[in-house]
Order: sequence, then C-alpha cells, then structure tokens
Amino acid sequence: MWTYYPDLLATPVPRYTSYPTAADFGELPANAYREALESVHGDVSLYLHIPFCEQICFYCGCNTGRANRQHRLASYLDALQTEIATVAALLPSDAHVRRISFGGGSPNAIAPADMLGLLDALSRHFHLDAPILSTELDPRTMSQDWADAIGQAGFDMASLGVQTFAAHCQKAIGRVQDEDLILRSVDWLRQAGVGSINFDLMYGLPGQSEDDLLDSLQRTRALGADRIALFGYAHVPHIVPRQRAIPASQLPDQEARFAMADLGYRYLCTHGYTPVGFDHFAKPGADPMATAALAGTLRRNFQGFTDDQAANLIGLGASAISSFPGLLAQNEKNSGRYRMRASQGLLSAERGIRRSAHDRYRGSVIEALLCHGRARIGARLMAQVRCEIAPFLERGLASFDNEWLTILPEGLPYARTIAALFDTYRAVSMRQFSSAV
Repeated sequence: MWTYYPDLLATPVPRYTSYPTAADFGELPANAYREALESVHGDVSLYLHIPFCEQICFYCGCNTGRANRQHRLASYLDALQTEIATVAALLPSDAHVRRISFGGGSPNAIAPADMLGLLDALSRHFHLDAPILSTELDPRTMSQDWADAIGQAGFDMASLGVQTFAAHCQKAIGRVQDEDLILRSVDWLRQAGVGSINFDLMYGLPGQSEDDLLDSLQRTRALGADRIALFGYAHVPHIVPRQRAIPASQLPDQEARFAMADLGYRYLCTHGYTPVGFDHFAKPGADPMATAALAGTLRRNFQGFTDDQAANLIGLGASAISSFPGLLAQNEKNSGRYRMRASQGLLSAERGIRRSAHDRYRGSVIEALLCHGRARIGARLMAQVRCEIAPFLERGLASFDNEWLTILPEGLPYARTIAALFDTYRAVSMRQFSSAV
C-alpha cells in the first residue's frame, strides 16, 4: 500500500495535459495561430469539440450546455463545418490526418447523421490517411442508430462516461444511469466493431466509500472494458459554478481520496490491467495504450494519456485547443461568439501561449515523469529544484542518480506533485487547481 504524506499533497496542482497549462494562456499575437497551421507537416491529429449534452451533470467541468435548442445546435454544426474548410485550406499539402477524435460534452447529443456529415466534411477538406477514429459517448443517450453510424464510419475506439455504478453517488452528481444502459451500450459498440472501449470512472465523489469504488471496478471488469481512466473528482465550484450543487461536506477528505486511489491501482493491476501513467489502465495485448506504456512510447496531450505520436494536434469547435511544438492555441470558449467567427470563415483561436525553448524543455521533463516515471534532469535545472525535491528523495518516493530522476513505485500517487516542481508558471499563478490525488 502507498504511504500517505499529507504535507506533500497539500498544494493543488494541474493535471498537466499541456505545458504551459491552459490556466497560463493569454491573448495570442495576431496571426500566430494562422502561421502555426501554415507550418504543419507530416502526421496531424484532429479533435472536434461538441459542446452539448442532453443532460448536464453537476460534477462536469467541460465546456458544454444543454442540447435543447435545435436552431442553436444546427448553427453550431454549420459553423464547425465552415471552420473545417477554413483550417484545412491553410495546411500544407503534406499534412496527413492520422487520428480523429470527437469529444465534448457528449458527441452523441447530435444526430448520427450530423456526425457522419462532419466526417464527410473532414474527408473533403483534409488529407485523411486511414485515420484512427475515436469518440466519447454518454450511455444515457446512446442509441442503436448511433451504434449503426459508428459501425458505418469504422470507429476504432469509444469512451463511455460511467463515473460510478453506486446509485447514491450517481444521484449526488446528477448522473443517474443503471447498469443495463451501460451494458446495452457496450453490446452495441462491440457489434459495431469497436475494438477498444474505455470506461471513465471517478473516486472522491460525494458519499462514495471504498466499497462503492470496489463495486464499480468489479462491474467495469465484468463488462469487459479494454481501458479504464480512473480520475479523482476535482471540486472547484469557484471555476465550475454547476458544482455548487455538490456540498463540499459530502466529499471524502484527502486521506480517503488517497486510499481510494490506492485501492483502484491495486485492484486493476492485480486483475489483468497494465498501469498507464498514474490514472489510466489498459489490457495488455488488447489495447494500444498498454502497448505504448510497455514500449516507452506513451505521450500526454489535451485528451490525457495517449499512444498518439503526432507533433501537431488541431482542435476544432468552441474551446478546442490546438497544440503545435511552438504554440498552444485555444478557440473562443463562448459557443455564440465561436459561431459568429467561424461561420464567417475567421479563425477563432485568439488565446494561447507561445512555447519557448525553455517551456519545451520543462514540458518534456514533466511529460516524461508522468508518462514514463523518469526524466533526465540537467545539472542547472536540478540545482533549481533540489530543495523542493529533497522530501520526495528522503522518503523513498523518488531517486536521483546520474542525472536521472525516477519516480519510485511508492511515489506514483505523488507524480503530479513531483512534476509540478518543474513548472515555473506555478510560482506566479494564484489559480486554484484540483487535489493532487
């Protein structure tokens, strides 16, 4: 079992799906995003953001709204189609799309025909090179028609928002869905030819016990999930107002969260799953994420841990973030303002940050620590963090030998905290992040 050191987990830290993080974005210089697009070569990944859900959950921090106004939804999809054409026209001819991911929100809040229409637009405007297709899905609104469309398009992966099977936890977070809905979705997806199915699960939920978590893990395994993302619930109502519906008094404390994370890790590692970083798990031999973790090729981007090796990720849709070696750029968050800009053929990415050589170096260290558990640290950089890293070395959570900093097995739950020591932006930011575990 992991050892709980509350003093080392006292400071909230980012999840580090990028470095610098989105919290550090500011206004971009004019034409910075356009120039980045015009400089893309080789493999490209696309992410399409669908900021709609038929039902809004209390816990969710995603940029999403209710899909109850057909005109607004239709105008958003029209704007997204226009943005697809606008962005694709700026890419050099040797840019090949190898991955396409739909996220949200809930992509299945739109009609299956609309999803197929977006794929058709992508094929007309981008150079698609047998791309891997993946999508997030809400089991509560999954349908046979959607499964048929997924099969028709040839999706490879799907991620189901499960979170928990405990009925009292579901009610507390505004996401009531019985096991039959999830089982039905799994069956439909398997019949549609989807080879990898992920379950998103959470710990640290209101009223959740270790027994509740263990039951969800057992049910997830019984339903045959190929991949599991086990996240700690991030309660930040000052940033996500809808979370005010969840009383903080009902949440497990940090020590209880730590015990749940430990339970989840031990259970999954002893029941056929390979650990992927600090909060993902995948079946070896059956899922490419496990292969990447074992081969040392795991990466981390705005979608979390990934086996995607592309240097360029282009985000399409409101609030979507694009990642280039020298630039991070985020589209307009407000759906209405996004629709106005995109529908006129204008690029909507106005916020972001240029990534200096210094940023890229520190970013590579943070990514290596989170993905591989070790990173090579130059003497100058180590000298800057030596005092901060000392408590982790003294307690056997990490080791430093011959310029290599290694997070030891006992130190895995402290991975984000250790990575944050190399983040120069945190020294000047007052923004509150999620719990470190």
